[in-house]
Amino acid sequence: MIVELSTDRLVSSVLAVPPLCRNADYSLNAAENVKVIRHIEAGGVDTLIYGGNANLYHVGAAEYDALLSMLQSAAGPQTLVIPSVGPTFGTMMDQAPIVRRHKFPTVMVLPMQGAATSEGIEAGIRRFVDAAGVPAVLYVRTEGYVEPERIARLFEAKVISAVKYAVVRADPGQDAYLREICRQCDPRRIISGLGEQPAIIHMRDFKVGGFTAGVVCVAPRISAAVLRAIRAGNWREAERLRELCVPLEDLRNAGNPIRVLHEAVRLAGIAETGPLLPLLSNVPQSDHPPIAAAARAILELDRTV
Repeated sequence: MIVELSTDRLVSSVLAVPPLCRNADYSLNAAENVKVIRHIEAGGVDTLIYGGNANLYHVGAAEYDALLSMLQSAAGPQTLVIPSVGPTFGTMMDQAPIVRRHKFPTVMVLPMQGAATSEGIEAGIRRFVDAAGVPAVLYVRTEGYVEPERIARLFEAKVISAVKYAVVRADPGQDAYLREICRQCDPRRIISGLGEQPAIIHMRDFKVGGFTAGVVCVAPRISAAVLRAIRAGNWREAERLRELCVPLEDLRNAGNPIRVLHEAVRLAGIAETGPLLPLLSNVPQSDHPPIAAAARAILELDRTV
């Protein structure tokens, strides 16, 4: 079942960004992906974005149709699934007719680094949306990736449904780029994209609509409780809960967020995530002990929430 998208539905839940489970030969492992989804859903989280943590950067067009079919059948009837396309323009356009057949309410465009301009990104997303027949989520990871006025135009034309904002700042409260995007656009359609760490500041000070998270794949009840506390204006409780996520998030930031989360889900005993699709690779076994300790600790805490 595809859930119709509205602003309220978009931000009704933490937006989980799960890893993608694969077999040893890199084929999709449907049974293990269901385990990840059921674990997240059981914690009260019913919005899933398959993007960076799922390593969709390296998914080929030949596998894409089967991937979307698997995600549709694996998710619960009330769960909103948002797959990703790109990041190159050619890949996006190859994936567009497949997206059109599956009728997802929106899809996220993975950020293209290097060979891209703001004008070109706007043009490319417009062409993709025309071909796919659904609006896109714009994923912003770098300063000035797309100018705020262009983002506002894309919203006005209903080309984009949301912005996932994930520009890292030493002080997330000091962010002129985000502030200008929120001034020119409906901030409820801006999603904080860096997990629980800046979520309190982004939602309190910039009034963004919600946040994405990776730790939610291990500890969905904690992430959901962070969102509830923020919405209630209970900042002390939100901060207390956020601090529970710090040990695993610090390991993700110190290493590679995608690779560490992929291993954390497996080491916590949630699902067998298998190998990461090249050009990424799994965390070496020598780095497993601290990841296992942090993942199992927050999973145990999650059971008390």
